[in-house]
Amino acid sequence: MADATEAARSDVQADVALKAKHRKMWALGDYPTLAGELIPELGTTLVEACGVGDGDKVLDIAAGTGNAAIPAARAGADVTASDLTPELLEAGRQQAGKQGVELEWREADAEALPFGDGEFDTVMSCVGVMFAPHHEATAGELLRVCRPGGTVGLLNWTPEGFIGQMFAAMKPYAPPPPPGAKPPPLWGKEEHVRALLGDEVTDLEMRRQTVRVDRFDRPEAFRDYFKAVYGPTIAVYRNIADSPDRVAELDQALAELAREHGGGSGSSGMEWEYLLVTARRSG
Repeated sequence: MADATEAARSDVQADVALKAKHRKMWALGDYPTLAGELIPELGTTLVEACGVGDGDKVLDIAAGTGNAAIPAARAGADVTASDLTPELLEAGRQQAGKQGVELEWREADAEALPFGDGEFDTVMSCVGVMFAPHHEATAGELLRVCRPGGTVGLLNWTPEGFIGQMFAAMKPYAPPPPPGAKPPPLWGKEEHVRALLGDEVTDLEMRRQTVRVDRFDRPEAFRDYFKAVYGPTIAVYRNIADSPDRVAELDQALAELAREHGGGSGSSGMEWEYLLVTARRSG
């Protein structure tokens, strides 16, 4: 019995440490600028797909700076934006204030949400919950807090798309994932999402779409931008900072990836693929 108690305590401590690491990673760089400059339209895309309207009670999980939460509030919904990282919430709060939009900002772990069963009409996440390490726990929570008949909406990067391929390129240079953690881009695979949601949903619809990113005039510009502002990329480079050869390898890999996806001089921009998911909560 003592051994089991000690093991449980150790698991809790490991989870607390993991979440602290994730919180710190997403506070690195300048994700608010990235979201605003590269993918501002994705939140509105998700809100429209969910059919969010006046008076709906909406939860945006792993909301970051409110890329989807703010458009949902603008549509007349009663919105709660939750995220693990307080720095992102504060940036979102400031952005909402500038736009004259009111919503609640709440620090929360996507794997242990502090909300009641069936509390929300719509539960959504825009390139957010995919980064929580334990997919089954996250899926269970987002389903739990959605009322029967309510809407679940997700927008996630696909493994085959540009961002999924970027994570694949960075993986050999990153620390090993903790036990039980799964790669974020799996949330962009139809069969994985179908297995996670299971018979807890009906009317499941999934379609792949792209967002055009034409900010970068050369591959190296993309690489250097992400090295400066994107938390996961910054964290990977810090992991190999004492190995110049590995840094050079990753530099080359990211620039080549951007070149392959149309991020070079004279191109019309890159198309970043994502999976858009909507479903109805069973019951």
